[in-house]
Amino acid sequence: MGMDGRRRDGRRGFTLIELMIVLVILAILVLVALPAYRSAVARSHRADAQATLLAFAQAMERRYQHNYTYGGAAADAADTGAPAAAIFPDQSPLEGRPAYDLTIERVTLDPPYYRLRATPIAGGAQDGDGMLQYDALGQRGWDADNSGTIDASERAWER
Repeated sequence: MGMDGRRRDGRRGFTLIELMIVLVILAILVLVALPAYRSAVARSHRADAQATLLAFAQAMERRYQHNYTYGGAAADAADTGAPAAAIFPDQSPLEGRPAYDLTIERVTLDPPYYRLRATPIAGGAQDGDGMLQYDALGQRGWDADNSGTIDASERAWER
């Protein structure tokens, strides 16, 4: 190769070794960036579901202000796992491909109380991320270990 980057036969280009080095560098970058990207997407979906649960709670409070009861928000006032669609959309995000199913987990009339849940859709983007919960007392929970229950260490939406 001469000083101007040309080979002795006059052709310019990259050698196979140079191309292999570039491919190895790109592969390393992808291996580092892909998990970080997936984690950021999961956090984004979770944050959207948290905002949706807060909007759902506001809809429940508006219902209480108009009717003086949370009853009827679910199919039956004592129902468990009732879809949210009675007063609010039943999936999150509200637009685009859903990642969570929204449900009214529990409603009691005396004293007035409700618990809302966002459960990851099986096979969806958040599958295995654990459910989110919000109740009438403003208590938040995230089943971060995906055990099916929210224990005392999971009484927050962030780790």
